[in-house]
Amino acid sequence: MGYIATAFGGFALHRVWGTFGLNGISAIMDAQAASLENEGATPQVGMQDVLLLVGQLNYTWTNTESLLIYLIAGLARVDKETAIVIFLTLNTTRARIDLVERLAKMPKTSATCRGEVLDLMKRLSREAALRNKFNHCIYSFDPESGSGATQLMRIFDDKSEIKYGKVEQLDAREIEKIRTSIATITAINKAIWTLARRYDFPV
Repeated sequence: MGYIATAFGGFALHRVWGTFGLNGISAIMDAQAASLENEGATPQVGMQDVLLLVGQLNYTWTNTESLLIYLIAGLARVDKETAIVIFLTLNTTRARIDLVERLAKMPKTSATCRGEVLDLMKRLSREAALRNKFNHCIYSFDPESGSGATQLMRIFDDKSEIKYGKVEQLDAREIEKIRTSIATITAINKAIWTLARRYDFPV
């Protein structure tokens, strides 16, 4: 499982698919989904809990984003190795999603496949906002109360001034947002695998 976590380590990405294959990675994601269902219904807001959930969010996201390789290969009608090079050359999530969407909109893509791909990319884009928030912020925790907060490292412009460092409390509601996002990304992961199988994309 630790090896999969290094999926973006250059050409180690190719070895992930060669070693685990379609069923192997799908089984890992099934296990992750099961672990989500087994977690307690009442979130515990503490430093270790938050960091563990953010790590799980990143793990789930990274492995799901890397499945765009299969969509690129299938939609562009290239082999997997070529799709890997394209994927790694585009170094932002937005660029990769844009490419998949544009390939899906090409005339050679069937209407049914186009609709499924565009829907998946829309769902994935929605989850990107929360993932970006927790990856580009500073965390602070009160050791006495156990409460935490995030401070966004972004600048917000309005007509007369700039603001930065928006602070938000890491309360039970925020924790639940992370848990929900992990479950949603896991579902998207499974849907991409299903689509890749259905349309016989290179895997």
